[in-house]
Amino acid sequence: MLATPADNPYEEPRSGRLTAWGNALLAGLVPPDDAAAAVLGADETHRVTGLPGDEPGEQHGLTWALGRLRVLGVKGLRLALPSAGHPLGLTGPRAFNEQAMAAGEAVLAVGAPLGLVPEVQVYGPAGDRSATVLWHCSTVNEAPPADVPSLHEAERELADGLREATVMLTRLDVAGAGPEALRALDAYRRQGHSKLLAPGYPPRAVRVLESARQVSALLSIASGGHGAAVSASEMAARQSVLAPLRRTTRRAQVAAYNALVDERDDR
Repeated sequence: MLATPADNPYEEPRSGRLTAWGNALLAGLVPPDDAAAAVLGADETHRVTGLPGDEPGEQHGLTWALGRLRVLGVKGLRLALPSAGHPLGLTGPRAFNEQAMAAGEAVLAVGAPLGLVPEVQVYGPAGDRSATVLWHCSTVNEAPPADVPSLHEAERELADGLREATVMLTRLDVAGAGPEALRALDAYRRQGHSKLLAPGYPPRAVRVLESARQVSALLSIASGGHGAAVSASEMAARQSVLAPLRRTTRRAQVAAYNALVDERDDR
């Protein structure tokens, strides 16, 4: 079964893990095996295919692939979290953008025109599932990534958007309430987020990412039928309020994961 980040809004995107720990590795802050283990997380395996010089179908482990990217001139990694109509973090070409859109995530290299898109296969019964990941590497355009804010902009937008959405949802009487919503929120809080990002990231990036993930959890709760809205018109009103905040949240996540590269380039 193929999976995308939308399947579990409480789970860190795999492209985020690869971006954060790949950046820490490329900056010399963590050993290769530690970086690969952190990217792997609870998944069964991660493999990489399509690197320059590969034979068709050739696959590599994460440690080897990250070393190969360094040899190819990659100096950093940037996250993309695109969605329909919003190519957030992408640079083209069209074929790569379509793959990234279908996956809902991608990683773009800094220093070489390469991008990676994960193909995630989930297996096992509910409550005992695991996954294998195959990263498809291909050539991308050398261009500024689409619609990526600075960390400062993202933090301000997230705070403003959350305030506005809270006011509007309260007026609509759809601000997720009741025991089911509370259980969902408690499930998020029990996930444990003490190890956000990787060594070398600025504290502000950690703070922005934690805020963005909390808002993502609340958005999932508010979108999942919790609260007082029951009619089609009320559900439509809820979604119109939440859609801009959902976009703002993705922008904040991208800014946080890219902060190690962006702040280094600004020096």
